[in-house]
Amino acid sequence: MELNIITSIITFFYFTVNKIEVECLIKLFHTLVVEPSDRHAIVGLDRNTFRNILHVTFGMTDDMIMDRVFRAFDKDNDSCVSVTEWVEGLSIFLRGTLEEKMKYCFEVYDLNGDGYISREEMFHMLKNSLLKQPSEEDPDEGIKDLVEITLKKMDYDHDGKLSYTDFEKAVRDENLLLEAFGPCLPDIKLLCFVYCALQNVYVFKRKPGLQ
Repeated sequence: MELNIITSIITFFYFTVNKIEVECLIKLFHTLVVEPSDRHAIVGLDRNTFRNILHVTFGMTDDMIMDRVFRAFDKDNDSCVSVTEWVEGLSIFLRGTLEEKMKYCFEVYDLNGDGYISREEMFHMLKNSLLKQPSEEDPDEGIKDLVEITLKKMDYDHDGKLSYTDFEKAVRDENLLLEAFGPCLPDIKLLCFVYCALQNVYVFKRKPGLQ
C-alpha cells in the first residue's frame, strides 16, 4: 500500500522528487501521526498537531499564518493532513521551484480564498506579524502606511488589491517579496537540516549490501 501511495504521489507531482525521499517523508509522517482508536477513521495530522510541527520543526510562530499553511496542505478540506498531502506540501518546502513556492505563498496569503490579497488581508497579516513598539501611540496607522507602500510596489494594475499575476511579477522582480506578508516557508537553516537528513538516509540505503 505504501508503494502505491508513493507511486500516486510521484505521478501527481509537478516536479522531480526522489523516491527514497518520499519514503523518508512517509516514515516521518507515521512517527508524528496519532493512530486513531477507530480503525475506520482517517489517519492524518489534525490542526493542532500540524501547527505544533510547524512551530517546533520549522520555526513558524505566527498563528494566523500557521492556520493558513494548514489549509494550504489540507487540499480536500477534511480538517486533516493525509500522508499524500504531507508529502506534497513538504516537497514544495524541500524542492519546490520559485513558481511552486509563489503559488503556495499566494494561497496562504489569500485569507478568504477569493483569488486576491486585499488591503484588509494585508493589514491583518502585517499587524499580526509585526512587533508592536512601546513608543507607538497608534501602530495601526503605521501598518496602514505600510500597506499603501506595498500596494504601490506590487499592485501593477492599480486596482487596490493583489492578483496572483501582480504577486508573481513582483516576486520575480524582487524575490524577497515572496514572504512579504509573513513567514510561511521554513527557516532556511532548519530546511537544510531536514534536507541533509533525507539525503543521508538516501546515501545509507544506496550502499551495496545494505537494506
